[in-house]
Amino acid sequence: MNFEHLPLDALRAELLREPEPLPAPLPSVCSDCAPLPYAPPGFARMTLFDYRLAVARQILLRAAYEDALGKSVLTSPSAAREYFALHVATLPYEVFLVAYLDAQHRVIAVEEAFRGTLTATSVYPREIVRQALSHNAAAIVACHQHPSGSATISRADEVLTAALKAALALVDVRFIDHLVFAAGRFASFAEAGLL
Repeated sequence: MNFEHLPLDALRAELLREPEPLPAPLPSVCSDCAPLPYAPPGFARMTLFDYRLAVARQILLRAAYEDALGKSVLTSPSAAREYFALHVATLPYEVFLVAYLDAQHRVIAVEEAFRGTLTATSVYPREIVRQALSHNAAAIVACHQHPSGSATISRADEVLTAALKAALALVDVRFIDHLVFAAGRFASFAEAGLL
């Protein structure tokens, strides 16, 4: 089961649901472990607290997303930082998110475009352009995080941003900002004059 595709009511019910009894005999890793069929790859079990925390996080993300739809919430680098921080703050892997905006910069959609490893993710400008056209977007704001802890804009980030900007310009989609997050800090390409 994937949290992202559950309706909000189902997420709320899942948060309050009592765990099913564990089949016996199971080796006890901890006293309050519950099976988690939707755990990240490589994890068969997690604590009930961690499970409920993951469900609660998804509820917050969904509420923020639904609140942002059709609104101009990404009006400045600091507003974009607050919005995207919810999505990337605790992830142990690098992820590249894109907010697709209409001509008045209202949010049409926010999507995880690419997911990588601890230190890198592959981003393909063609796919970002394809999604922008699919959403009939007039502009985008992108963000990714560096789980390694450095919010410094890297040379690779600059090269990617230039390639994305050029590709999007060919189809008249404006690249408003690219944010880089790490350890509670962020860098904005727009604020740095790089976009």
